[in-house]
Amino acid sequence: MHIPITIAALVLLTAAMLLLRIFWTRLTPRLRVFLVRGAIAMAALHVFFVVTRWGTSLTYVNVIINWFAIAGYVLLVMLFSRISPRWLTSLSAAVLLAPLFTTSVLLPLTMIFQPGIIPAIPIGNNLYYKVAQWSNNGEGNSGVDLDVLYRPPFAPFLSRRVQSQPFNTQECNAYAASALLGPRPRTVIARCPHWPTQPVGAEDKLLQLR
Repeated sequence: MHIPITIAALVLLTAAMLLLRIFWTRLTPRLRVFLVRGAIAMAALHVFFVVTRWGTSLTYVNVIINWFAIAGYVLLVMLFSRISPRWLTSLSAAVLLAPLFTTSVLLPLTMIFQPGIIPAIPIGNNLYYKVAQWSNNGEGNSGVDLDVLYRPPFAPFLSRRVQSQPFNTQECNAYAASALLGPRPRTVIARCPHWPTQPVGAEDKLLQLR
């Protein structure tokens, strides 16, 4: 889903960073310092979000930060390729850039091309969930990621992903997946109702909050 256009955008972004590398010495020293500091800051911010599972409560803001982090990473790799010996650093740069085109990196980036806003549905105790669709066209596979997030009352513009559950359309009606508070403290139930062609019921997953 949106993989081809995301790859095209990533290729254009890489080409833009390559142009920056070529004309790097023509930029003013102040601009060069700003770009390097900005690249490091955005990459560090994204790494912090990934490691701690914190982020903003707005999906598009998180995706934009992700794109800026990728741009910063590409720029730093391109600048690294300017170091001597150029043949070795250029080869290393190609190796470092290759993982950007893997599915695990591309899928989060596709969210910027997804129309509409992913609704945040509260379930109580400062928790809410979001359902993000995905598809693997190569395998004819599709489904959703149901993310459960915590929003601190003192900072509602932030959120932390406390659990996540994928559902596949082959096992249930993934597009109707939902979450509700679990029977025990710090638990939630991720629920995916069966298709009409399946036995009555749902796929329930009891998740322990992290």
